[in-house]
Amino acid sequence: MGPKPSQPQTGELFGYPLRDHLNLKHPLILLGDRIQWERIDALVADQFKSRTGRPATSPRLIAGLLYLQHAFDLSDEEVVATWVENPYWQVFTGEIYLQTRPPIDPSSLTRWRKRLGEAGVEEMLSLTLVLAQELGMLKESSFKTVIVDTTVMPKAIAHPTDSRLLERTRQHLVKAARACGLKLRQSYSRVAPQLARQVGRHAHARQFKRMRNVLGKLRKRVGRIWRDIDRQREQVTGPLRQWLDDLMARAERILTQQPKDRNKLYALHAQEVECISKGKARNPYEFGVKVSITTTHREGFVVGARSMPGRPYDGHTLYEALEQASIVGDCRIDTAVVDKGYRGADVPGVRILRSGQRRGVTRGIRAMIRRRSAIEPTIGHMKTDGKLDRNWLKGALGDALHAVLCGAGHNIRLLLRRLQRRLRRFCAFILLSILACVRLMLPDRSEMTL
Repeated sequence: MGPKPSQPQTGELFGYPLRDHLNLKHPLILLGDRIQWERIDALVADQFKSRTGRPATSPRLIAGLLYLQHAFDLSDEEVVATWVENPYWQVFTGEIYLQTRPPIDPSSLTRWRKRLGEAGVEEMLSLTLVLAQELGMLKESSFKTVIVDTTVMPKAIAHPTDSRLLERTRQHLVKAARACGLKLRQSYSRVAPQLARQVGRHAHARQFKRMRNVLGKLRKRVGRIWRDIDRQREQVTGPLRQWLDDLMARAERILTQQPKDRNKLYALHAQEVECISKGKARNPYEFGVKVSITTTHREGFVVGARSMPGRPYDGHTLYEALEQASIVGDCRIDTAVVDKGYRGADVPGVRILRSGQRRGVTRGIRAMIRRRSAIEPTIGHMKTDGKLDRNWLKGALGDALHAVLCGAGHNIRLLLRRLQRRLRRFCAFILLSILACVRLMLPDRSEMTL
């Protein structure tokens, strides 16, 4: 059943609305009053076809929580707990009276992300850009010139060492055998953890020959468990068989992969994780997915964020990045400024300006190219202030949703910061005006002495 308008509870009928006790010029209240929440309501309305059952949660509440979560770098549990403590957050999500209980279970955010899908979170990103235009922070011409760059969005996995992968594989295989009712000859629950620890000790002491010998022993024992389950696999039927076959296929990949292989499996629970090298001295390899970020040229608002699985060449991602930015910004892009990693990329109808190019460069074009580096601190803020530095969502869909939501959270932070700046300037102007009026009202000291 679809969502219904919230009605005041019995204890709220004689209370005061929240707005009577709060500062109505707070940036969150100003943003909450101007965001076009009805566009999100219309987007999810088609998903509730049944007219029976419990009414769904308000889409404005869910969208507001997702905005706040990615603007302030909070987990699902933290954003729901902070919502109860912060009345400004409650007004931002549409509450009229003070609430003292969590509005939803944190697990509901997981189901709502899947319900919104990539189109829904892109609509949330588009709403932040429309709001920036209404507040005068963006112009329609701002969407025609953009900056595009790629970065790595790391996945929430441990560093993939061979010993850890093998030990985790053994643990999952033993649990799966027990769940399917299969009897193993040996589980190696005592010997295998000891071997995994010994591998780490030899690696720390740089005794690599001993390390490889112990690693081979650990691989043999995990292989014995895999073959023991494989011999009894026919006894399992139904949905358990499909789940067991998937686990066995992933375990076989870990047992057979070699250090020089391509498309290795770096996490048993996340097959989409890739090893990406971006040339950083402090962090040579990152494990996650490549993400393309598109921002406006002058203002720095994010107009596109798309995950690019498969470790593609940066130039091959440019067309998809500009396509998403044109859809989200609802404007045709004329110029894209990129770095040298996009050499050879060409998009029909779009002028591509690259760092270091010399041919046909005027003074104005040189200034536009020099401005390209402005996207680097934007990506840095999305990782330090936002949630782009670690993705906890599952699968390729989780990568796509997380990237777009990080862009929406960055835009919300920009809007809040610039609104606060405007309010400070306004208050300073009022204070100076009052001081000037008081000075005019006071009598002149020269006349008083006469």
